[in-house]
Amino acid sequence: MRLSVAERREELLRAAIGQIEARGVAAVRISDVAAVLGVSNALVLYHFSTKENLVAAAFARAAEDDLAHLRALLGRRTTALRRLRAALRWYAPTGKAKGWRLWVEGWAAALREPALRKVARDLDGQWKAALTEVVAQGVAAGEFRCPDPDGTALRLTALLDGLAVQLTCYGGTVSRTRALKWVDEALARELDVERQALTTAAR
Repeated sequence: MRLSVAERREELLRAAIGQIEARGVAAVRISDVAAVLGVSNALVLYHFSTKENLVAAAFARAAEDDLAHLRALLGRRTTALRRLRAALRWYAPTGKAKGWRLWVEGWAAALREPALRKVARDLDGQWKAALTEVVAQGVAAGEFRCPDPDGTALRLTALLDGLAVQLTCYGGTVSRTRALKWVDEALARELDVERQALTTAAR
């Protein structure tokens, strides 16, 4: 069956994501992606023009599902505190952290690839904006106090990003249990609530 342009593009992006996870951004080649699907290099280049464009589009695609899940967590009909804690605990890496390995690769490559840097920055902004909005909702509802929702979102995501590097790249440096404890402590501090309130919110 002949694939539509959109279907072919999706297939190529999924293949690219798999190759980036397996080989890393620096090592992956157009030919690797083409070989996975049994298509020509020319077909891949027809859709993306360059490897840099393919990699940037692959990272954007990989983030779409995560952003959708984040928005689903933050959009639940419950307290802002409960939504925030659920989102932050989901954001933290688990197990082999396959998704986090992809993003660590992306951060490194973004230092040298403008197209990927723009994608990564835009996606990072969407994460922070989503968290900022829920913090502001919680303040408006009188659930907690937070004079700087933007700063809170930035500090919390920066903490999680740093912990992700420790958990993903330096196995054994910190356990996920301890990392989540630190995240809970940071959230309680940012929102001026007792840490016990987070445990209550999780029920």
